[in-house]
Amino acid sequence: MSLNDAARLTSLSRSMLNRYRSEGRFPKAVPLGDKRIAFVASEVRAWITERMASRAA
Repeated sequence: MSLNDAARLTSLSRSMLNRYRSEGRFPKAVPLGDKRIAFVASEVRAWITERMASRAA
């Protein structure tokens, strides 16, 4: 999934996702080309699930 797709799925802005990525707090991107990245959809969904679980704790 693209960065835009990940932003829509998480309801976070692209800049917030980039900040989380740089801090190691979001799944790693998969390089597709010189200037193109993608994310594994199942990893993004798992990240959301983990965040929901930590809220309940």
